[in-house]
Amino acid sequence: MEFKAVVEKRASVRQFTSENIKLEDLREMVRLAGLSPSVNNSQPWKFIAITNREMLQRMADIVHQKVAELLPEKDEEPAKRAKQQVDFFSTFFAHAPAVFAVATCPYTAIVDEVIAGTGLTHDDMNAIRGFPDIQSVGAAIQTLILAATDMGYGTCWLSGPLIARQELEEYLKLQPPWRLAAMVAVGKPASDVTQRPKKPLEEIFEVLDSES
Repeated sequence: MEFKAVVEKRASVRQFTSENIKLEDLREMVRLAGLSPSVNNSQPWKFIAITNREMLQRMADIVHQKVAELLPEKDEEPAKRAKQQVDFFSTFFAHAPAVFAVATCPYTAIVDEVIAGTGLTHDDMNAIRGFPDIQSVGAAIQTLILAATDMGYGTCWLSGPLIARQELEEYLKLQPPWRLAAMVAVGKPASDVTQRPKKPLEEIFEVLDSES
């Protein structure tokens, strides 16, 4: 598939067939994701593929329990529906043939040497620079998703499950300095899915050709 066709075909998929994903396909997705740009070429990512149905259900149960704990029950119907939506969008991954748990770790950069003695910490500078570690992981996830799309799979990038980040890290046995950054559900789409409407180019593109 040509690059533009892949980008235009990509859409968030939340319902999958039961068809398993070949291990070599999962490996190829990660190989391509690993070619993404990163701050100081630190490549602060790790992709953990979970294909065991019981494990995925257990992870969803952990998230479901956390949603129940953190979000109060309300009598108003709109609030009830909102909580149900949050729960669904955070746990539907249990029905995907495969889920990537994307982990990240701290990076080192030359700027860390420059700030020595200034009172600024690595975390301070990371925030000042716009969190390049998170930007790097985001680039890798996007590449992973486009690779999966090119191979005929559907995906969905999830941040909702991070409501139970600590519990999921413990379940996945992620050891410091690694932290869970996101999850990506992968599988064959159960039905045709198209992209939701996007903002027009005129709304998102601007050219500055002078100082005035």
